[in-house]
Amino acid sequence: MTEQGVRWTAEQVLALAPDAASREAGSRLGVAGPWSEAGSSDEGAVWGLCKGSGSSPYRTVVDLADAAGPAYKCSCPSRKFPCKHTLGLLLLWAAGDGTVSRGQAPDWAEQWTRGRGQQTDERRPAGGSDSATTADPEAARRRAERRAERITAGATELEQRLADLLRGGLATADRDGYGTWEETAARMVDAQAPGLAARVRELGAIPSSGPGWPVRLVEECALLHLLDQAWLRRELLPDGLAATVRTRVGLSGSPEGPPVRDRWLVLAQYDTADARLTTRRIWLHGAHSDRTVLLLSYGAAGRIPEPTLPVGLALEAEVSAYPGAGQLRVALGEQFAPPAPAGMRPPGVTTPEAVARYGEALREDPWLESFPVTLDRVIPTPVEDSWQLADADGDTALPLTRTVGARPGLWRLVALSGGAPVTVFGECGHRGFTPLTAWPEGAGGAVPLC
Repeated sequence: MTEQGVRWTAEQVLALAPDAASREAGSRLGVAGPWSEAGSSDEGAVWGLCKGSGSSPYRTVVDLADAAGPAYKCSCPSRKFPCKHTLGLLLLWAAGDGTVSRGQAPDWAEQWTRGRGQQTDERRPAGGSDSATTADPEAARRRAERRAERITAGATELEQRLADLLRGGLATADRDGYGTWEETAARMVDAQAPGLAARVRELGAIPSSGPGWPVRLVEECALLHLLDQAWLRRELLPDGLAATVRTRVGLSGSPEGPPVRDRWLVLAQYDTADARLTTRRIWLHGAHSDRTVLLLSYGAAGRIPEPTLPVGLALEAEVSAYPGAGQLRVALGEQFAPPAPAGMRPPGVTTPEAVARYGEALREDPWLESFPVTLDRVIPTPVEDSWQLADADGDTALPLTRTVGARPGLWRLVALSGGAPVTVFGECGHRGFTPLTAWPEGAGGAVPLC
């Protein structure tokens, strides 16, 4: 966004932090003391010099006008992105107390922002050309056929592994150890079926997941068997379901839906990571289309995915849907204005309606873990050793997933509610509801919970 727009809130700034330590350190730097020559421009640049441990202050600059989300540059040696100095500068700017004055950017900041603009122009295809249009379609078809054959071989081998497991019984599954499953997962990677590999790794972790693990193992084995059989008989499936199966085994498709232009509110953004990959999920809600869609992006281990879109911002943009029955994933297309804070929020539903929506989504995608919903007028309520979101105007409730209790977002939600109803966006699934963002009753901005 530019200086001419509405300033960000402190919560939106801190939502950029890569971890809790950066959030705390950035908060300490969000005061005038360590900063000098701080300024901002109408073009959306914010800059400043922050006193550090060395003789020279750190040069920090942020480009808020980037349509894909804010971009940052700091001369400090931190490997975190954004660093604490960037967060501190943005908090200082968001305060709006005059410490960050309007003016002309210094040479070092202007050079960086100008260089970013040139790089963007260089990356933009000339005349709308695309590498996909120049690729050899016959060679692509042969590659797709070879990969499909490998996946079929992998799915057939996996079916035999599941049959051996069930024939021998589950009693010894916890004594086999994780190594056997990891070996099977590696075989699925060799078969170029990363979706099957991920599900196999989940199977290997179930025997050590606590009481009731045999039931969970049977359930997950059944879903994996269903996916295997769906792939092996994909020619018999409806087109939409066949596309979903291809996605679930790990075949990445291309967005093919017609572009939908809307003002998209950023409902939630969070990252999950393993040793190989960091996955970023960004949920968007269209103000006019009333659609909730998902942006997925990936970064190799140690690299932060893009874009970065803090909760509560809205962007005027086009999105295109990926193929598959009930799939919510979209690709971000042309953006007509930088993200800016917005006061809107999505319409909510009751807890029974949320469960019904998840059930309807399962009919189109049986492997769906959860479905995005916004709950209206719910109250976080403790129940024995867990929590639930109870309807303020009814006698129904949704249990929260077990993992929520270990996160600070739960206590942020409880504090926001204070016993009063709140609006909560999150993911509703067979393990419960995971809250991601909340709004207080009446006026008030979005509060990220993840």
